Amino acid sequence: MTERIIELTDIDPKEFFGTQNSTISILKKYFPKIKIVARGGTLKIYGESDILDEFEKRFEMLVKYFNRYNKLDENSIERIITETGKGIESGSVAKDVLLHGVNGKLIKPQTDNQRKMVTLMGENDMLFAVGPAGTGKTYTAVALAVKALKDKEVRRIILTRPAVESGENLGFLPGDLKEKLDPYMQPLYDALRDMIPNERLESHLEKGVIQIAPLAFMRGRTLDNAFVILDEAQNTTHNQMKMFLTRMGKNAKFIITGDPGQIDLPRKQISGLKESLLALKDIEGIAQVYLDDKDVVRHRLVKRILRAYKIIEPES
Repeated sequence: MTERIIELTDIDPKEFFGTQNSTISILKKYFPKIKIVARGGTLKIYGESDILDEFEKRFEMLVKYFNRYNKLDENSIERIITETGKGIESGSVAKDVLLHGVNGKLIKPQTDNQRKMVTLMGENDMLFAVGPAGTGKTYTAVALAVKALKDKEVRRIILTRPAVESGENLGFLPGDLKEKLDPYMQPLYDALRDMIPNERLESHLEKGVIQIAPLAFMRGRTLDNAFVILDEAQNTTHNQMKMFLTRMGKNAKFIITGDPGQIDLPRKQISGLKESLLALKDIEGIAQVYLDDKDVVRHRLVKRILRAYKIIEPES
């Protein structure tokens, strides 16, 4: 009898093995000649070599399925174990779906302009996505970044924002720099938690595979093999935007999102976003997409609020 050890990495064993190790129970049903012992993320299997080879092959398919869809139910397990696996690998993926989020949530563009973001990002290395709050520009950008990481097109994701307060002063908030900035970066964390299981997300953050930092931390860096998102770019200055754009390294993808109608910079300070939209509009490899109230995917009242403000606010 041969013993082999299989380690689960970046996967929560409780989610993968299920309540009361239900996944193990199903595996035992289909592999009765193998002794299976699971402890935490470690699986020990005992049996004849040829049967263990088949078990490891099927188990790897289960792991790939879980990593793709972030869930594993009884029907999926039985289908993967009993089928050839080719259908599982190619899979029938719903139209427009970028990835499967936590608990199998379908992450996909909801509007024409969000779909345009996806198309343009596939054709260019840099994209400016501009529009008011609630249009899904940041969420779609994060989804594109997570997809690129899962597909191994990049090695890391870097999410950044300029640390400009919207009517608040970070200096008066309690805690160290990270504790002060984490609430400001919360929309980025929220999007990631929709798309990546918590344990894997924490592991990626700890290892630096995903980095979330204020824009000032980008100075002096060269961002290679990375999908980089600059959020709230309307609050960058000329120097900050120029600094950020020139961080672009080999095999990098950049998305810059912002809302020119919500600038929190001091009066008479020109927004780096507005400048760059004009300066870079005709450069090959850089695309721009403009989202509007038709792209709002929040509460239906948000769309009405934006339209009402458009009437009373002067054009900027």
